[in-house]
Order: sequence, then structure tokens, then C-alpha cells
Amino acid sequence: MDNVSLRDRILSEDYADIIAILDLQQPSVQREFARFGAQSLGSQFAMYHVPLRELPANLLNYLGYYNIPKLYTTLDTTSLERSGILQLQTLPSFQLTGKNVLVGFLDTGINYQSAAFRHPNGTTRILEIWDQTIQSDHPSSFQYGTVYRREQIDEALSSEDPLSVVPTVDTDGHGTFLASVACGSPDPANQFTGASPDCQIAAVKLKPAKKYLHSFFQVPQDALAFQETDIMAGITYLQQLASENGLPLVICFGIGTNQGDHAGGSPLAGMISEYARKTGFYPIIAAGNEAGKSHHFYGKLEEQGGSLPVEILCSPDTEGFSVELWAQPPELYSVSITSPLGETIPNIPPRMRQQSTFTFALERTVLYVNYELVESQSGSQLIILRFQNPTSGVWQIRVTNNIFINGAFHLWLPITGFIPEGTVFLAPNPDTTLTSPSDASGGITISTYNAYDNSLYINSSRGYTRKGGIKPDIAAPGVDVTGVSLAYGDSSASNFRYSTATGSSVAAAITAGAAAILVDWEMNRPLPFVPTAAEIQNLLIRGARRSTDQLYPNRAWGYGTLDLYGIFQSLI
Repeated sequence: MDNVSLRDRILSEDYADIIAILDLQQPSVQREFARFGAQSLGSQFAMYHVPLRELPANLLNYLGYYNIPKLYTTLDTTSLERSGILQLQTLPSFQLTGKNVLVGFLDTGINYQSAAFRHPNGTTRILEIWDQTIQSDHPSSFQYGTVYRREQIDEALSSEDPLSVVPTVDTDGHGTFLASVACGSPDPANQFTGASPDCQIAAVKLKPAKKYLHSFFQVPQDALAFQETDIMAGITYLQQLASENGLPLVICFGIGTNQGDHAGGSPLAGMISEYARKTGFYPIIAAGNEAGKSHHFYGKLEEQGGSLPVEILCSPDTEGFSVELWAQPPELYSVSITSPLGETIPNIPPRMRQQSTFTFALERTVLYVNYELVESQSGSQLIILRFQNPTSGVWQIRVTNNIFINGAFHLWLPITGFIPEGTVFLAPNPDTTLTSPSDASGGITISTYNAYDNSLYINSSRGYTRKGGIKPDIAAPGVDVTGVSLAYGDSSASNFRYSTATGSSVAAAITAGAAAILVDWEMNRPLPFVPTAAEIQNLLIRGARRSTDQLYPNRAWGYGTLDLYGIFQSLI
């Protein structure tokens, strides 16, 4: 290892962060990767750091798609009553409020000064905050960021200048809003309460993704993006914190991406599923808001050698974008491309680990096309096209089948926030629009509906996974839900107010609070025990409210709508 510290490697824009499946307990593996600052991310995964100057421009061929961190972004009291949560909070025979459970958030941070995260006596309900953006007192397992503990937060709250003691803030407000929906303390004057108002809280403020990942995936540099390695580190941190304090852990995932195989094959989805097999770990994951965004295309060919044109409208304000094609083996596909001005790149024969770079005579566009015939973890075929300075207008990707089984393939554009609204497929398909990691087999995946009129939210991402896995599990309220927001972006305690928000992350937050209540109930029964994630998942499914005019499970609603009280009715 050179003279650059591990923390500086993690933070420096001059180093690439690489995900790998490594057993760092083996001395030979430790020795081999020590010079790259390898450290465990938890479970079977590790991260190491290589100077960008030592890597070729063709990262995909050198590393493989799986090993490059993907980019994630945020996903945007009638709801509590409709979900059967208020009944369990208020009925004398229940009065369940999540008291003995830790609820964790991996997001934009949390504004700890809000009354929504305090006890009636003014002390904090937050156990810890790991702010990855401030470099001071890092957690023991990771060499970056700063941990603020309950005692420090209480000291800050009693200070005239809280931010001089604990300077972490949530300038975006997304993390604060979700935490208030899931865990907010009761505020009778404003008729507000979170779903599990007595649970303990932990938050990870994710640091921004490195610039080289923005550039590689053609994501705008000013887009709100978090990288996979930091999210995975945050999961392990929360798991260790819960274990140290003897608490079961519910994690609310209000983030997602359109990158990956859409079948639970990403490192992040794999980690979630691995941890979900442990007792006391409950991942509640937002399905996404992509159904109506025209970012997914489904193709079906009838014979070997057949082809199908896929058209993408590129808006004038698009500086770059990527497209991923995924197909199940032994299907094999190749592509040709025609620009808006009619210049055509002929069909590119499929070869293992191939990158082709193309320029256009009449246009400024540079196009990179990578083939992975067997993606390392999923085994699927991946074709990734990256457009730099794309000409506005209609681009055509002609997909040709080379080995035929059933002729099915999928393409995805980047998630909303990573691409201008006007860059879309002209013939999109609203199904299979779940964002990762909601495709994780071990996760509890939540779609979104409107509790006021019982209608599905128009953009609620739909299942199933690309390989037919039954997701989402249930739908929860996520339209015009009340939570704590910031006025004028100010983090002072006096400037907190309530507002409403819509989206699958809000639905996931409500369900995370519901899961905390359910775990709390299990642990306080006459014969208490800590349930598994599979038990909580299936209790939520068992209690879900189902309509007589729907067949279940289905792509939009899963097994029905969240009804926590319905679980107990079904058990009686």
C-alpha cells in the first residue's frame, strides 16, 4: 500500500472503489489485497481501492460490471389508519409503538433537532448517526465519516448552538421526512404521529458518489447519487450497532437504481438477502416510482435471427445517458445503432468482454458498447451502451437474436433523476420496473397506493423481477403522506414544519414503522422470540387487505394492501 491513508483512498476522487467477494479472514487474501486497502463491507463482500491512473479507460472489460459500484438515488393520518397501525397504537389490548426495536435509515441524513425525534422530556430518541460526509471520529469498522452518539446529540440539544456540537444536517430533507413518517414522535396539536413513535432511531448520511462513477455511467455530476459501496457499509454499520445494543433492526430503504439485472443479482441485493437470513434483520424496500416514466422496454422475438427496433427519444438537454440490455441465458443478442441523422453502426457481433467505441461523422456523439456474454454473478447476458454528447432526436437500437430460446429481452434507461424527463423509450413497458435493491429475494418490497381513494399510484413500480420473482410483496400508502420537512432549507429547530410527499420511499417508511410494531409485539408475547424476516414478510402478506376484483399476487399490488390490524384478525 502506498503512503495514502485508507480514509483518503475512500474519499479521494483519484481512486476507484471496487466491490469484490473476498474472504479477508484468509491470510493469503489479506496479503494479496493489503496494498489496495481492502476492507470488509460485511457478509461476503469487500471493497478495495485502486488509483484511477493505473486502470484502463475500459473499466468494464478490466473489472466486469458486477465489481463497479452502481449509483443509487432517493425515491420520492389517513395513511396510518388505513394501514391498521393506529388501531395497534391506541387499543388498550395492544398499545404497540415499536419501543424495543431499532429502525435505521440509509439516506440524506436526519435533522436531529426536530421534536419528531425527541422524547417528551426533550432528549433524543436517536441512538447514533453516522455522517459519511464529515471526517473526524469514524466508526470502528470503517475508516471514514463521523459517528455522533446519543450523549453527544443530547449535549447538542441542550446547547445554544447545537450545530457547533453535532454539525450533521440533512440539507435535502428526504431522510428526515422518511424518518418522521416511520418513527416520528406524537404531536397531538398537529394531529401527527409516526408509525412507530417509541422505537429507537439510527441514521446513515450517505456521502456523494465519486465523480468517476458519474462520468462512467453518464450520470450528470450534479445529480443526487450515492454509490453502492457506501450503502453496503451503512448496512453493516447499522447491523453492528443493533447487535451491540441487543436490538432487532428494521432498515428502511428509500433509495433505488435502474442499474443491474433486475433479478436480485447486484452486490447490494445479495448483501440484503444474506443478512435477511439472520434473525433480527428486517429490510423494508421501496419498489420505486418508475412505472409511468418510460424507462423500460420489453422485447419478444419469434425466431433465431429475428430483430426488433427499439427507439429512444433523446431530449436536447441530455449530456449523456446509458442503456442496459439484459437477457436470460442461453439467449444471445447483438445490437446495431442508428443515430437521429441516419448514420448507422452495423450489427456488432457478440464477443466475450468486448468494448467497441464509435464516433459519428456528422455528430459529436461518442458511443461505447460493452458486451458481457456471461455477467459474473447473474450468468445473464448484459449489453451496456453509453452515449456521450448524444444528438437530440430518435435513436434506434436494433436488437438481433443469435441464439433463440424464447426471444425475450429487456432494456432499461437510467432512473428518474439521472436522466432528463424527455429522454424516454417511445414504446415503453410499465411492468418489470422495480428498482434495485427492491428485487432482492430476502427483502420486503413495497409498492405505492393512494389511501384516500384506494387507487394505485400511477408511477408505482411494477413487478415481477426479470426472472419472475414475486415482487412487490404488498402495497402501502404513499400519496400525500404527512411528515416533517424543512422550511427554506434551514436546519434550525424553530424552522421545522409539516408537509406532504408522494412516492414509494414514503410507502416503505410507513411499512418500516409497521414492521417495527410487529417485531415489538413478537418480542413481548408470553413466550417472546425474535422473528425472522421471512416471518414478518409473510405476516404482512397474511394480513394484507385484498379486493374481490383482483387476482393475487399481481405485478402492481403484490398480495394486497398493508393492514397491520388485519394480521391479528387473521390469526384469531
